[in-house]
Amino acid sequence: MSRWLVVSDNHGDRDILVKLKKQLQPDAIFHCGDSEMRADDPWFQDAYVVQGNMDSDPNLPQVLTPRVAGCQVLLTHGHLDGVNWNLTRLKLRADAAQADAVFYGHTHQLAVEMVAGHLFVNPGSISQPRGEFQTLGGTCALITVTATQWDVQYVTRDGQPVPDLRFTFARVETQKG
Repeated sequence: MSRWLVVSDNHGDRDILVKLKKQLQPDAIFHCGDSEMRADDPWFQDAYVVQGNMDSDPNLPQVLTPRVAGCQVLLTHGHLDGVNWNLTRLKLRADAAQADAVFYGHTHQLAVEMVAGHLFVNPGSISQPRGEFQTLGGTCALITVTATQWDVQYVTRDGQPVPDLRFTFARVETQKG
């Protein structure tokens, strides 16, 4: 079992990242961009981090595809894949990367779904949420990964789980080829 923190779009609010890391103590951290922080920020040590459209540090990669706890992950901000409209381009990228899980941000709206064997998670914005769940004041995703399932629990800025925003999906082995 492994617990992952997926966060995005903190837009310079470094303190919330420090707080969540300390409070939730995840095994792995994925930041989907728009941190507006430097790539060498100590908070990013031992974290997977990509560049968003508001990040100016060219040392942050656009896309990462790490293998973590036996899972192939695709991490991106999403603005280059048109996630404001649909997930088609991101799904094609996930297929090419043979990704088990895809983490993206950009829209500032949380979203989770299983598409063609890929778990797609947008944690929403931790600092500037939009859409249906804006009143929560910001969200991130805490994902518990087991051999057979993904448990996605959305968490507020104060580290509290949102009871109605917990989703469980069966893990599906993507075709390795």
